[in-house]
Amino acid sequence: MKLVVISGRSGSGKSTALQALEDVDFYCIDNLPALLLPDLLEQMQRDSSPPEKLAVSIDARNLLSNLRQFPDLLGNMRTRFDQVDIEVLYLDASDPTLLKRYSATRRKHPLSDENTSLQQAIEYERELLEPIANLSDLRIDTTRLKLYDLRDNIKERVSRHREQQVSLQFESFGFKHGVPLDVDFSFDVRVLPNPFWVPDLRGFTGLDEPVVLFLEQAPEVAEMIGDIRSFVEKWLPRFKTSNRSYITIGIGCTGGQHRSVYIAERLAAHFRQLMENVHVRHRELD
Repeated sequence: MKLVVISGRSGSGKSTALQALEDVDFYCIDNLPALLLPDLLEQMQRDSSPPEKLAVSIDARNLLSNLRQFPDLLGNMRTRFDQVDIEVLYLDASDPTLLKRYSATRRKHPLSDENTSLQQAIEYERELLEPIANLSDLRIDTTRLKLYDLRDNIKERVSRHREQQVSLQFESFGFKHGVPLDVDFSFDVRVLPNPFWVPDLRGFTGLDEPVVLFLEQAPEVAEMIGDIRSFVEKWLPRFKTSNRSYITIGIGCTGGQHRSVYIAERLAAHFRQLMENVHVRHRELD
């Protein structure tokens, strides 16, 4: 059996993530009290035909004491139910994005009241869910993700992920738009020649042949790719032995259009020859 525990701040996309897993035949339960997770697994295992895939959403509406006990609870579950592959998925977005989403929908935040503003509720929720966020196997920043992009991301990385297999994603981004919240490592490639300053190349991206040819002519670009590749190849086995299921490598340039896109594509192509679950995402192009 596979169990995915979904958590994250309100407005980050938990319902969308749960629906995405339901679309690929997960048995889904929304807003389960955290302390009931062991009872749920025990009941499922007693069933004559339990679901093979289970997804449960846990949010800040849980009792505070339940959230604080989550690290011990998760550790005990993994020991007690050692035949169950348990993963924790945490969704988040920047504070301004969450504020904008609530303003657009006119929904009431579950932690806001006449004495607590929306901004305060959003900040407090981060503190409440920190014990879960710190234990997440996969963290997804939905700040710049559309709903269908999030669904595709969940289906690609979570539903197709198998036990003892690492899911590796290379994510290009532009530093001028901020560093993604969900990267495990971030490499700065702004020192490389920038196609943006070549007028004929400015309208293209790192996916287009004119930019590819420009960057392939610069020896330092190949050197940068080689160094990042060597780093990942060296440390990826260590992540596997420490039971890390998901690794996201950020590649950043100024605008996230040219250099970072090209390098992320090259790295993804290389590692697809070595392992199965390799993905690439271009944040600014998406």
